Amino acid sequence: MPARIQLISTDFDGTIVSHASDPVFDPECMRLIRELQEEGAIWAINTGRSVSLLEEGLEDFAFPFQPDFILTSERDVFRPTAVGWEPFGDWNERCAQAHAELFHSASSVLAEVIDFVNHRTKARVIYEANAPAGLIATGEEEMDRLTRFIDQAKRHEPKFHYQRNTIYLRFCHADYHKGAALAELSRLTKISREHVFAAGDHHNDISMLDGRYAAYCACPANAIDPVKEAVRQTGGWVARTEFGAGVHEALAHFLK
Repeated sequence: MPARIQLISTDFDGTIVSHASDPVFDPECMRLIRELQEEGAIWAINTGRSVSLLEEGLEDFAFPFQPDFILTSERDVFRPTAVGWEPFGDWNERCAQAHAELFHSASSVLAEVIDFVNHRTKARVIYEANAPAGLIATGEEEMDRLTRFIDQAKRHEPKFHYQRNTIYLRFCHADYHKGAALAELSRLTKISREHVFAAGDHHNDISMLDGRYAAYCACPANAIDPVKEAVRQTGGWVARTEFGAGVHEALAHFLK
């Protein structure tokens, strides 16, 4: 294996997984990732799913092998143990503290957003532990309208942000996202940006595809246009094939 790719970071739904296929993963892509693992590379799934939802997906879709690390909820970093996944370092703790402080200081922004959602849209607010965590829109057009409103409402709270994926949105701290989680994993594993490959398909993947945290960036053909543009801007690979086949195509390209 060329030493240049030592860490592979892939989104899950829409990138490695195609829900319309059977199996949902591309066998050639999985075979290549497994070969790279055997030659010393590590594979991290970088997803908006929680740990439990990702575990369910890996089991339900009968993935042939496990990732080396998982980066979940678009910000947390976990490593495997004999009994499951555990936080890797103190990143998750620092992340949770930063979010608690932000949501306290930005409570007026949250209140304004929730009022807008409840009275002027058909979207609904998602709550976790009795606190607002995000939104579900009725479609992409409504989500565009929601993000425009949030951008206006948060102009005096620059650290208040969101992660968007299709009709789903999660409120978050601007400093914590898929790219930042990938950077922390790179630091903990002592793998520099020059040896990192990243692939994704939607808005919430752009932070790991803009060239800051991965030298080799890619997206499958089913990626949305802003993702394709971000990948092109880094000199990355916009695949001609979709989902896992596109990830396989990109890996093969960079490994030549």
